[in-house]
Amino acid sequence: MRTPPEEDPFKPRKPGLFAGLRASFLTGLVVIAPVGLTIWLIWTLVGWVDGFVLPLVPYKFQPEKYIGINLRGIGLIIFLIFTIIVGWIAKGLIGKSLISFAESLVDRMPVVRSIYSGVKQIAETVFAQSERSFEKACLIQYPRKDIWAIGFISTRAKGEVTNRAETGGELLSVFVPTTPNPTSGFLLFFPREDVIELDMSVEEAAKLVISAGLVYPDMIEAEGADDPSKRRG
Repeated sequence: MRTPPEEDPFKPRKPGLFAGLRASFLTGLVVIAPVGLTIWLIWTLVGWVDGFVLPLVPYKFQPEKYIGINLRGIGLIIFLIFTIIVGWIAKGLIGKSLISFAESLVDRMPVVRSIYSGVKQIAETVFAQSERSFEKACLIQYPRKDIWAIGFISTRAKGEVTNRAETGGELLSVFVPTTPNPTSGFLLFFPREDVIELDMSVEEAAKLVISAGLVYPDMIEAEGADDPSKRRG
């Protein structure tokens, strides 16, 4: 009588039915979640704009009067058209004169003046100066030596910052973002020799920060990348 062969203890076992279903579910979740969240955010944003704009539009001009249903996104379209018209008028001589006159009236109102100037500065920073962006991603030692952090080089430091800083070289303005929200962080000024410029793009570095180090850019190391003298700005 032949004895059955002994099983190899080091041979990996095939995953069971439950493990396979669980892996497929997680894979599907990874695919569906970003798409679903994106659609939900866009749908919510459009609904929010509609809810704000449509009550300001006379009912006889709303499509609901003629087709009998409320089309989502009509308010957003009206807002975009209205904003384009306002921007077109503001670029002209008459528009600039009206804006100057209105701002002169606002400057005479103590509380309103502070609110308006703050909101205007934020809007100009976010929208009007959108062509300004971070120059490069970089690596800096922060918050102490031998601890490295991702940063974004914005500009060369100028004016009083450069004149008052006790350094003999050039200073760079570096924004150090926080994880997972890269819109908050710290503005720091580093000597140029202490800033290591990275080959990865600003978008790739932002993904690295948002993912808390889980998503690295697919990059081929450049020739001589290990030479510190070639990596420093």
